Amino acid sequence: MVATVAVLSDIHGVLPALDRVLQEPDVAAADLIVVTGDHTWGPQPAQTLDRLTSLGDRVLLVRGNADRELLQMSRGLDIGLGHDALSVWGATQLAPRHQQLLDDMPERITLDIQGFGPVLFCHATPRDDEEVVLVDTTLGRWAEVLHDVPDEVSTVVCGHTHMPFVRLAHGRLIVNPGSVGLPYGRPGAHWALLANGAVTMRRTLIDPDELVAEVTAGSSLPGVTDWAEENLRRPATDAEALTVFGPRDGRESPS
Repeated sequence: MVATVAVLSDIHGVLPALDRVLQEPDVAAADLIVVTGDHTWGPQPAQTLDRLTSLGDRVLLVRGNADRELLQMSRGLDIGLGHDALSVWGATQLAPRHQQLLDDMPERITLDIQGFGPVLFCHATPRDDEEVVLVDTTLGRWAEVLHDVPDEVSTVVCGHTHMPFVRLAHGRLIVNPGSVGLPYGRPGAHWALLANGAVTMRRTLIDPDELVAEVTAGSSLPGVTDWAEENLRRPATDAEALTVFGPRDGRESPS
């Protein structure tokens, strides 16, 4: 059983954001760091994987849909993303060690955490790595999503939508720490701390000029400066994200 767990998600190859979060005292002091997927699909995918694995046994990595897709593309599979320049470039960045890492990476893990009991960590939902659930997803839909989760699991930690939230659904605590590299709603690298039976939502503020400059200097992605300006300096708003995610959550328009 572990006492404190720092939860990160959706780094998306933004290494400077990851490094800032790893420097946070509560992350450095945590017994364990769990990263709930989408480490890649970003300007520094290989460097991000290397940084995470350099943490050794202190980190547990869950595979997200972007990681799975990039792995498939790196092996020449056509998964319909040939139009996406970032995916095409990112697939070429994965060395054999990265492919093996992603091959071996689980899609979900369950840990016994002090004050919580068994906690299930996944990327999108326990049953699917790209399914969308949101803070105001209906209880009926949550019942479907959580149907196969064992009764003893009273906490589920997910990611995928890049928007942080904590809520109850059918007696289970649902936690989404938000995104480290590509936050939606407000700027900053978002993460969460599980300790003493409580969830603390955290945010590491990063100067946007520094973030854009460091990513630009550290990536060989063609057009990286434009990508960084568009995605890092001006994060999507929560309303914009809900407009995209809403239909995938079974609603016609955002609430």
